[in-house]
Amino acid sequence: MAQKTIYESAHKGDYDFIVRKLEEDPSLLTAKDSNQRILLHWASIGGNLKLVTYLIELGSPIDPLDDTETTPLILASSAGHEQVVSLLIDKGAKIDQQSTNGHSALHGADINITDKRGSTPLHRASSKGNLEIIKILLERANDLKINHRDVYGNSALHLACEEDRQEEALLLAKNGADYSLLNKDKQTPLDLCTPKLARLLKELRCQ
Repeated sequence: MAQKTIYESAHKGDYDFIVRKLEEDPSLLTAKDSNQRILLHWASIGGNLKLVTYLIELGSPIDPLDDTETTPLILASSAGHEQVVSLLIDKGAKIDQQSTNGHSALHGADINITDKRGSTPLHRASSKGNLEIIKILLERANDLKINHRDVYGNSALHLACEEDRQEEALLLAKNGADYSLLNKDKQTPLDLCTPKLARLLKELRCQ
């Protein structure tokens, strides 16, 4: 009964109760309910940013899977809690994790949501070289802001070029990424390229 109470409290966002319970028994941070959900699942679907922040700072796993392979990010996204979604993404949550029903954080979500640095999921995927996520995002091209710039003025293409992510940079360019955007250092994506990638991008532009 006690565990059921703490999960319900996490869903309702009863911050003080959760803090007290975790101080009494730290193992509750990762204890699972009958659906294999931990406190972060329930706090995320409840949309309590303060509680989600506290659980993460305490060391909660970011991407725990419940019995349908659903993560806290998927739950927060499905419930429309954009601040929680942004926080989880900022902390490295996987945006392409799919539940057994095929739902991901991208379904019904704001795919242009930004973290504290103004980075979108496209920025992250381009910087890290995750080609599959870029392809998923581009499937929603009508909604995707491909040239959105972060607080440093960098677009996704800037980051792909800076990290020499050649396939990713070329895919972005083919889908309308702007070569001429200047970041705060007055650099275009081409200024950040290796000579090889710059040549490939210039050739693509001439096609």
